[in-house]
Amino acid sequence: MNLPNRLTLFRIVLIPVIILVYLFPYSAFGITPTSFYIQHVSICIIDIVALLIYILAAITDAIDGHIARSRNMITTFGKFADPIADKLLTTTMFLLFISRGIIPVIPVIIMIARDTVVDGCRMMASANGKVVAAGMMGKLKTVLQMVTVALILLNNLPFELLGLPISMIMLWFSALVSFISGVQYFMQMKDDILESK
Repeated sequence: MNLPNRLTLFRIVLIPVIILVYLFPYSAFGITPTSFYIQHVSICIIDIVALLIYILAAITDAIDGHIARSRNMITTFGKFADPIADKLLTTTMFLLFISRGIIPVIPVIIMIARDTVVDGCRMMASANGKVVAAGMMGKLKTVLQMVTVALILLNNLPFELLGLPISMIMLWFSALVSFISGVQYFMQMKDDILESK
């Protein structure tokens, strides 16, 4: 297994680590996580640790893609596992936020539904011998989701100091871009999807 694929697997392994950090029953073990304050805005040490792990995962995403392309190390496993690792990471974070009541569920449902539909479309296109590359809107969607996750973990800092709900705006904007990119994928593959024999 080459280096890019190992980095992809490492990113997947980091997901249960983040879940453990985020959902560990600290109070049951007499642990009170420390919170830091910037003016009136608090940020918990748990969120800081989760953010650092998340950043590490995002860095491996950028590195494995660069290495695979620059050294011609693109593999079938990499094409399969890399987007799955990205979706698992961001979706897991959004579900963790929902479990704490930090974000609404509707935009997350939109993003998960989009990913499910697009994956189904890709499978149908693949069955017809076609490979559908990620479009610009799909890539923008991923970047927006990653930035949104980071902002939520930072408790919307520094924008919270100004009373600007940027993290929530980014969440809904991510859902909108996700929906639009899903429609684009569908239109791009509609001939394969609607084909009748």
